[in-house]
Amino acid sequence: MAGEITLVRVIVRRHARTPAPSGPVRFDERLSVPWWWWPLAAVVIALVEISVRLGHPEVPEWVPVLILAPLMALALVRLSRVRVTLTENENGEQLLRVGPASLPGRFIADAVPVKPADKQVQLGPELDPRAFVVHRPWVGPAVRLVLNDPEDPTPYWFFSVRHPEALLECLRTAHSR
Repeated sequence: MAGEITLVRVIVRRHARTPAPSGPVRFDERLSVPWWWWPLAAVVIALVEISVRLGHPEVPEWVPVLILAPLMALALVRLSRVRVTLTENENGEQLLRVGPASLPGRFIADAVPVKPADKQVQLGPELDPRAFVVHRPWVGPAVRLVLNDPEDPTPYWFFSVRHPEALLECLRTAHSR
């Protein structure tokens, strides 16, 4: 486990040199679909093509492929668009972006990693309907951030992230300065 954390820290440090409009990127992770979904999509397209050919022999063989291949590719790319990014400006203020939402670091009261086995409880009986949730079932762990913004009705953020310890370490190092 310690070797994995070290590898993640190396990845985080590599991204720390990348400039961003709001400052250097301290953490960046794309919640892309697993690689094996792409061959699975090709198998689904082939099965649909065979079914269409058997049911409608007058339809050319390439028509289902021409229609389904771009739709499947578009669906997989759209599912892979969500990013979790932590940037820091020159004053040391952090900005966390999860998908389309952003959160200044000063509003984070507490941050805890959520193990894959605990996600069902967190997203089921313990879920507050006012919470901001970005859940990707193919990503195992998650992070729960408790907010301390009196103006915001959102009590916490819950989002999937593959390396929660690395993200929390980046959040902690800025708060300790």
